[in-house]
Amino acid sequence: MNSRIKKLGTLLSNQIAAGEVIERPASVVKELVENSLDAGAKKIELDIEQGGSRLIRVRDDGIGIHADDLILALSRHATSKIADLPDLEKIGTLGFRGEALASISSVSRLTLSSNTANQPSGWQVVTEGTDAEPEINPVAHPEGTTMEVRDLFFNTPARKKFLRTEKTEFDHIDELIKRIALSSFDVNFILRHNQKIVRHYRAATSSMEQIQRVDSLCGAAFVEHALHMEAQASELKLSGWIAKPEFSRSQADLQYFYVNGRMIRDKLLNHAVRQAYHDVMYGDRHPAYVLFLKLPPDQVDVNVHPAKQEVRFRESRLVHGFVLRSIQDALAHTHAGECAASGEHMPKTITEKTAALTYPIHRASMPVQSVQEKMAIYHELHEVAEKKNTTGNEVPPLGFALAQLKNIYILAENEEGLVLVDMHAAHERVMYEQLKKQISEQKIISQPLLVPLTVNLNEREVNHIERHQHLFHQAGFVIDRIGTLSVVVRAVPDLLRDGNIEQLVRDMAADFIEHQKSSRVMDSIHELLGTISCHAAVRAARRLTIPEMNALLRAMETTDHAGQCNHGRPTSMRFSMAELDKLFLRGR
Repeated sequence: MNSRIKKLGTLLSNQIAAGEVIERPASVVKELVENSLDAGAKKIELDIEQGGSRLIRVRDDGIGIHADDLILALSRHATSKIADLPDLEKIGTLGFRGEALASISSVSRLTLSSNTANQPSGWQVVTEGTDAEPEINPVAHPEGTTMEVRDLFFNTPARKKFLRTEKTEFDHIDELIKRIALSSFDVNFILRHNQKIVRHYRAATSSMEQIQRVDSLCGAAFVEHALHMEAQASELKLSGWIAKPEFSRSQADLQYFYVNGRMIRDKLLNHAVRQAYHDVMYGDRHPAYVLFLKLPPDQVDVNVHPAKQEVRFRESRLVHGFVLRSIQDALAHTHAGECAASGEHMPKTITEKTAALTYPIHRASMPVQSVQEKMAIYHELHEVAEKKNTTGNEVPPLGFALAQLKNIYILAENEEGLVLVDMHAAHERVMYEQLKKQISEQKIISQPLLVPLTVNLNEREVNHIERHQHLFHQAGFVIDRIGTLSVVVRAVPDLLRDGNIEQLVRDMAADFIEHQKSSRVMDSIHELLGTISCHAAVRAARRLTIPEMNALLRAMETTDHAGQCNHGRPTSMRFSMAELDKLFLRGR
């Protein structure tokens, strides 16, 4: 190693910067397309050859680059998007650092052609991945910009050998354009590979056109099972589509989240979405969604990742809570009986959850009504339902019970056709939601410990527990710091007093470090309520009367999340007359 310090040359420093920004051809496409969007383009054409290693050409109809700025645009830290620190604190564009073109030009043969409004001709600059000053020449070019990147990594062979196959690299580009097209509905995208049109996403301005684009990008099955949602609180707005719980995935491969139009992968937001689906998603399945979060630019820092894939929120707890509640509210108002008849998006085999709870829970303190008592309530509900049937001709969503199949399923008829209900799963959800409501109304009761529990932690964990002591108190804990590396627990939530308190405190501290909040206590309590509901719900193989079946159907129609049981399994299925006719080949 040379012991003397010297300044790196422009080319080498740009190539080092390229290592942070340009991982593969798709990284180049991302930077160029984002520049086009920032320029106000409404049509973007992409030509890719050999997966992007030979050619990446991005042509747009944006405002273009002034002739005097073309050469400057290829130098590092040159941008038209920010000018001072206040601009950096409220970024409203996708790009802003002014590093992308310099980095790309240092590892490729780049041609930049552009024209602005009311100019007789365009201008062009060419670079060859060297320190040589590029020349500018006139060129015939419409208003807008064309970026042509050839022979990517030709002068950095160590980087080039890490590229994958042509198909793999193009698949990354294809997925990237898909993600961008989902957030830029008003832009027309054309993607070609080796001179063949692979994708054409036409501009979508109306609601129907936007749904059609989502259909083409995420699949018809997603749209069929998607709920459109819009929520707003103060300056926060969340909109988009979330899939119903029955449309779950084995992988997190259909999850798209955008913050102020920027596609991101953010742990805090992912955690909020996962929590929202917590008690309606089966097992280890993953939800599917396309969501757009809008908030004032000065409330989010996008300058925390070289490739701008992560953000940091000024009020992270507020954002987390808003996203969580908004999705929970949207899911809560789904109606029972809306599951797809085929059930093709559920796991191939479904078994009950049998894993032990993470925190053993005291069960004796929760009163549980007997099945007979619950049936008595159903009789009352049935009497109310009968009065409404006598007063109007409306058929309720789940219809009226016809019979019971094998003492497991309720067969009902509604206006569309047949409704099939798993009576145990349905009753389980109804009871679970009732118990949750009781807990929320009574709040969490704290139970003092006869012998306070000392928990040894590291200093960072102790600091976070002390900082969030009021949140522990809200959760039913009385906990004090007694040293640099320890705390003492003096009281705990009554329902969890027989659980593993030390492990719960440790896990909550870890949550506060990672997410600035924790839902461990309520998750554990809800786990208990789910177990109680499962054991107290009417069991399979018990024969119900027609009034009891109808009462259960009416209760489902007024219960949040009634489309799934506590384990995430569907409670009901609908079969329209058209679907039944198709099964029996009627009309052929």
